[in-house]
Amino acid sequence: MKTPILAPFALLLLTVSAVGAQQSADPSGVWLRDDGNARVRIAPCGNDICATNLWIGDTSKGEAAGDVLVMSLKPKSADTLSGSAYDKKRDRTYSITVQVSDGALLTRGCILGGVLCRNVRWKSAQ
Repeated sequence: MKTPILAPFALLLLTVSAVGAQQSADPSGVWLRDDGNARVRIAPCGNDICATNLWIGDTSKGEAAGDVLVMSLKPKSADTLSGSAYDKKRDRTYSITVQVSDGALLTRGCILGGVLCRNVRWKSAQ
């Protein structure tokens, strides 16, 4: 049984906050989820980063185009960001880790203190 927190959009979860002069990973761009069911744009929004659904193939889990996930992330290492992501639609906050590599993202979203987690792979749509 899948839980709502594991919805495709809710796990994209990503972003970067410019911290100091240290170069950090940047997940900005348009991304396709590995199962082909979601297309998301990640871009700055105020002091945070937003992941906005551009297209959702299977809307049965409540996801829709236009849904926004607001993320507050900080560099953990040269290629990894970590922090939190807020899903306004579900009124739920997740802990998230985003690993950025050439043309790909790996996101890990968790709730319940890390008891329930899910990894999702993304590839660049650009």
